Amino acid sequence: MSTMDIRFTESPASTIGVEWELPLVDRDTADLTPRAPAVIAAVRERLGSRQQVTEELLTNTVEVVTGVHRTVRGATAELSGIIGEVVDAAEPLDAQVMCSGTHPFAVWDQQEITPDSEHYTTLIDRTRWWGRQMLIWGVHVHVGIDHRDKALPILGAMLAYVPHVQAFTASSPFWAGTDTGYASNRALMFQQLPTGGLPPHLGAWANFEEVVGDLTHTGVIDGVQDLRWDIRPSPQWGTLENRVSDGISTVDEVGAVTALVQSLVTECSDRLDAGETLPTMQPWFVRENKWRAARYGMDAEIITNTAGDERLVTDEVHDLVARLDPVAERLGCQQELHHLDTMIEHGASYQRQLAVAQQHDGDLRAVVRHLVQELRDSL
Repeated sequence: MSTMDIRFTESPASTIGVEWELPLVDRDTADLTPRAPAVIAAVRERLGSRQQVTEELLTNTVEVVTGVHRTVRGATAELSGIIGEVVDAAEPLDAQVMCSGTHPFAVWDQQEITPDSEHYTTLIDRTRWWGRQMLIWGVHVHVGIDHRDKALPILGAMLAYVPHVQAFTASSPFWAGTDTGYASNRALMFQQLPTGGLPPHLGAWANFEEVVGDLTHTGVIDGVQDLRWDIRPSPQWGTLENRVSDGISTVDEVGAVTALVQSLVTECSDRLDAGETLPTMQPWFVRENKWRAARYGMDAEIITNTAGDERLVTDEVHDLVARLDPVAERLGCQQELHHLDTMIEHGASYQRQLAVAQQHDGDLRAVVRHLVQELRDSL
């Protein structure tokens, strides 16, 4: 057993940061286009900053990264501003910006890996066919934790809410031109990577240090950043990072999911401060819930407690919004949190994509154009 001393940079409680991965598509063909390096260079010049737009694994992807915010409104306003610049920079290159968990018809073996990145080269060299398949996009929400010893109890409690976030952000029904029958094909693709998928149940910080120590000692990872868990501590930033979400199609939906994650983490933190022990769910229930949400999306019947009671995920989220309302009021994200109820009415992105495909006799280019327009209209 190897242990590693991992310092956790404690952050102001409930502060947030968002990372949003955005694929670029060709205006004419609607297929993915490898123009991210040119777009990123142009945006960095316009913003005078390198932090807000970064490269990802593939040259078809721009990642937009916010600074640290106290409110969801502040984070979404920054995201809208940066994405507006990305859209403008892409335009003269005949590229457009969209977001979903997968591209409806693009083929993985035609994509370029970002050059001159030792991190990505090593990843692909190790994971080969599965690594090259990672034609997927997501949204990561960081929430500040004010004490290291809270991070893992909160992570354990948050695993009960994986299906809620998964169902509401599900946006990857298609893979390489095929309707997969899943609301989120991305969720099941991503967990094929070593250290991808659900984290182990870890009780205390020392357990986390043991896991990281063992994985580093045996060459599975080079460091914490190689843990691709759906929820993970980010010691460098002093946050708990929720990585469950598929690529989210609109700013309002990013705001809603960010508000949900911020409110849940804050509620957990408050309960720890009050001396409570946070509840956890059996790992096999957590795993089953993730699969149900990926398969059935908004129609998933999820397991709600350790007794094995079940309920429709949309009913659960509706009641969860009401429960979290006082926390959201304190955090200033009530409006964004309540957008989850609007999402129940309007359907998730995967449902809208399937409807557009049906309206256009299965023409998936129409789905891409719909996604491009949806994102643009939401800025």
